[in-house]
Amino acid sequence: MRATPSRLLAVCLGLGLLLVLSLLVGLWLGTVSIGPRQFWQWLSGELQGPSAIILGQLRLPRLLLAALVGACLGLCGAVFQAILRNPLAEPFILGVSGGAACGAVASVLVGLTGLWGQSALAFGGALGTVGLVLAIARRRGSMETSTLILTGVMINAFFTALIMFVISTTTDQKLHAILFWLYGDLAAANLTKVGLLLPVTLVGAGVIFAYARHLNLLTAGSIAAASMGVAVERVKMIMFLVVSLLVGVTVSLSGLIGFVGLMVPHLVRMTLGHDHRLLLPASALFGACFLMLADTVARIIISPSALPVGVVTAFLGAPFFVLLMAKRGSRWW
Repeated sequence: MRATPSRLLAVCLGLGLLLVLSLLVGLWLGTVSIGPRQFWQWLSGELQGPSAIILGQLRLPRLLLAALVGACLGLCGAVFQAILRNPLAEPFILGVSGGAACGAVASVLVGLTGLWGQSALAFGGALGTVGLVLAIARRRGSMETSTLILTGVMINAFFTALIMFVISTTTDQKLHAILFWLYGDLAAANLTKVGLLLPVTLVGAGVIFAYARHLNLLTAGSIAAASMGVAVERVKMIMFLVVSLLVGVTVSLSGLIGFVGLMVPHLVRMTLGHDHRLLLPASALFGACFLMLADTVARIIISPSALPVGVVTAFLGAPFFVLLMAKRGSRWW
């Protein structure tokens, strides 16, 4: 589907409506069910007591954080798949999320418990991992995508093993904080975290949207893009920096949540086509919807207990990954 202003508006309105519905479902469903009447009383300020606390202090911040995290991961996956021209590229599989998690774990070990310190070290870990993966995968001036994917998987496994080693040797006081980065969970969400991630998401998304045309050309190959006037290396560097920032801050606030960046862009691409002027905003909006619904499932599937949302996305993402491996080169990529 070719991007036109009317189509872009229709897609954004449709996904915006789905986003509102996902938010309402997430607010209503949980260990304590809250009906539409109580919800409207809460909106008008008439609802008091436990239900008001559950809606305003627990569910709403968690869902808002889930929406922002899902939007970031959906965008990052779409960017990686365009730049690397590989349907399997996404932050989790390439090890970028693992590098960000290691940076966040390092912040816990050295005592940087503030959000800004954790986010800064997570960004450094993500950026360092991107550089390492690209350096290893680059051979004789060219990028081998199969080597890139394998390198990312191995680095991700290394970082996971490193985090597990730290868990097995650390003190009990720091154990829970470190486990958070490994599983991916939104239970500790609050409006402070939402306030930190919101401007990062808006700025990062704005930069990525500005390069939508360049990403369209890059999907045809670096040589073809350069012949059309694209400064290929500069565009790639900017995109890697922006994606590293988004992944670093996201992981510092939510832990490792895998496969969202893999599934969301492909589902959108299968529906709307390859034009990044449509694909990028749709991936952001659908990623937000997807993770809000996944978190709602995580909260209710074993109620009154709750699963980490990373477990739900992994249950969905692993079969999807296998499907992509089987379908690589098919009509929908």
